[in-house]
Amino acid sequence: MSNYHVTLEAAWLVRDVKSADDAIGVAISEAGKRLNPKLDYVEVDIGTTFCPACEEPFSSVFIAANTAIVGLVLEMKVFDAESPEHAARIAKSVIGRALRDVPLAVVDVGEFE
Repeated sequence: MSNYHVTLEAAWLVRDVKSADDAIGVAISEAGKRLNPKLDYVEVDIGTTFCPACEEPFSSVFIAANTAIVGLVLEMKVFDAESPEHAARIAKSVIGRALRDVPLAVVDVGEFE
């Protein structure tokens, strides 16, 4: 059995926002409230998207009609998993229970000591 660091991406919907900074703050705050106190070991951060034209990185936020979709990155450590796939399933299950109705995708799974 091995230990893994799992990174997931979440699509968070924020309504009635005026700016990208507001959307980011609300998304991180709401995700933190739903994860804490039981899952305080899950790290929440804003995702990064690369511009298809210039390939410069920018925050994963899109706003239309005062509604934003914010890409969040969620990281957690999974101990004693049988494989990277098993670790990803565990992380999606644990985080998915707290963040119901939030789409999750596995970004990266890496082994650590």
